[in-house]
Amino acid sequence: MPAAHRKPKRRLLSGRAAAVLALASATAATAVESGTAHAEPDLTPAQVKAEVDRLYREAEVATEKYNGAKEKAGKAREEVDSLQDEAGRRTETLNASRQRLGSVAAAQYRTGGVDPSVRLLLSSAPDRFLDEASLADRVGTRQAGTIARVRKELREIDQLRTRADGSLTELRSRQRELEKQKKAVTTKLADARRLLDRLSPADRARTTADPAGRASRSLPRDGLGHAPNSRAEAAVSYARAALGSPYVWGATGPHAFDCSGLTQAAYRAAGVSLPRTTYAQIDAGRRVSRSQLRPGDLVFFYSGISHVGLYIGGGQMIHAPNPSAPVRIAPIDQMPFAGATRVG
Repeated sequence: MPAAHRKPKRRLLSGRAAAVLALASATAATAVESGTAHAEPDLTPAQVKAEVDRLYREAEVATEKYNGAKEKAGKAREEVDSLQDEAGRRTETLNASRQRLGSVAAAQYRTGGVDPSVRLLLSSAPDRFLDEASLADRVGTRQAGTIARVRKELREIDQLRTRADGSLTELRSRQRELEKQKKAVTTKLADARRLLDRLSPADRARTTADPAGRASRSLPRDGLGHAPNSRAEAAVSYARAALGSPYVWGATGPHAFDCSGLTQAAYRAAGVSLPRTTYAQIDAGRRVSRSQLRPGDLVFFYSGISHVGLYIGGGQMIHAPNPSAPVRIAPIDQMPFAGATRVG
């Protein structure tokens, strides 16, 4: 009997334990699904740095795509505006021609009636009669010339409006791409900031430390000579003056920059117009090898050409790194070298 009493007791305890376990599992699963108990793994400062660097690289790729989409959207907007303006001017010309025909019609009315062809032209749908082959034979030489001009204006206005519609469609596509890349950038940067915020102030400072020393503003000499031309010298001078400026994605100066925004602004100050994006800037001059680098050359990094800096000699460049670091001097071997271009 004692044994018989003990068996149910063991089964009861076992059932309670199972129930507790089931409840705990269900609670944990619900919490995870709802996002209220998502526990992130503990990462070392080195792991955080590696992950943050990855996120910054991905954000920079998206930034360059954003910059390209923004540039194309701007051109599409200019095209739409230009076509619409031209259509407006042509419409004014058309109205002037119709007014002249109206004057003829008034004169004909006073002298005994309006020519049927003129009445038709002044109707609400003048384009209908313009295809009538016999129209020119039914009016005087002067009216025929005016009608020919009206026909030409109507045709060209129609073409302009068709082109404007196409440009407007392209503009809307560019704007959608712009929003997509903007979302990608802001998401990556928010993830990076969240990771950095998990570090202690000391570890965060070490993670974002300047390897070349932010206070250094001297331009190293490498025995390879000076900048190849005055424009390159002016660009380097501008970049040097920008040291310490904040990184802001999409910015082109004068108080904040992203990587390609800095190089574009530096050469703009030197009187040279560079494209907006890294993958366009690499083709904006003559390619040079790493061994041929001179101050003022543009140096590019990563296989996707997603980062650019301005070479200043001594194996160093000035660049805008990422949102956690201002414009600064850094060694070019800090990132995978992809190529270099000499501008001008």
